[in-house]
Amino acid sequence: MRRTTETSLTIRGVEVPVKVVLEKRRYYRYALTRRCALLRLPSSASDKDVGQHLHRLGQWVEELAGQKPEVLAHFRGHNYRDGDGLLVNERRYVLQIHDEQRSTHVGYLEGKSIVLRLCSHVTAFERTKAIRVLLSRVVAGDFQAEIERRVHEINRRTVNRPIRRISLKYNTSNWGSCSSRGNINLSTRLLFAPQEVQDYVILHELAHLVEHNHSDRFWALVKQYMPDYRRHEKWLRENSHLCRF
Repeated sequence: MRRTTETSLTIRGVEVPVKVVLEKRRYYRYALTRRCALLRLPSSASDKDVGQHLHRLGQWVEELAGQKPEVLAHFRGHNYRDGDGLLVNERRYVLQIHDEQRSTHVGYLEGKSIVLRLCSHVTAFERTKAIRVLLSRVVAGDFQAEIERRVHEINRRTVNRPIRRISLKYNTSNWGSCSSRGNINLSTRLLFAPQEVQDYVILHELAHLVEHNHSDRFWALVKQYMPDYRRHEKWLRENSHLCRF
C-alpha cells in the first residue's frame, strides 16, 4: 500500500517542502520539482531508513543548489510583514497581516489593502505558504474581470473559438492550461509578467482550442498571430523566479 507523508528540509537557509512516498518499488529515488523535494522508498523501509535517506536527500539538494542556485528560487518565499507594499501589474496594495487565535486562514481585499488573518499556531513554513496562497487568491479576484476581458479580446482577433470558463489560479507547475471543454486556466504568477508576455501565454492557451497538443501545426498557429513568440518564451524561462508571491 502506498503511503505519503510530508516534512521539510532547510537548505542554505531556505525551507524546502519534502514529500516522502513509501510504495511498491525496489530502489530509492530522489527528485526535486517546482513544488517539493521528492523521496521515494520501498514500502518496507523503516523509520531509520527514512531518516537516513532524508539526510542524503538534503545533501543531494545542497550539491544541486551549489551547481544551480536557481533551483531553490521556487521555495524562497517573501518575508511579508504587516504594512508592506505589494506591487502587481502596476496595482499597489498595502498588506495588513494579523496573527490570531483562529482555526483557518482568511484573506480579503479592503479598499487598496489586502487583509490577512492568520492562525497564530502554525509553523513559519506553513505561515509563509498560507500568505502566498491567500495573496494569490485575493489578487486573482481583483484581476479576474480584467483578465477575462483580455482573453476574450485576444480570442476575438485570433482563433475566435468558444470559451467556457476563464480562471486565475495559484499554480507553480505551469503558466496556463486549456481543457478539451474550453476552460482556460492561467497562473496568478503571470500577473507579474509584462503585458506582452501575458498576452503570449493567453494566445498559447487559446491556440490549444484549435490544436490540443504542441504539434508543428500548433506552433505555426501561434506564430501566425505572434511572430516573435519565442522572445516571450525566453522571458518566462529567464524570469520565472521573479513571478511569485
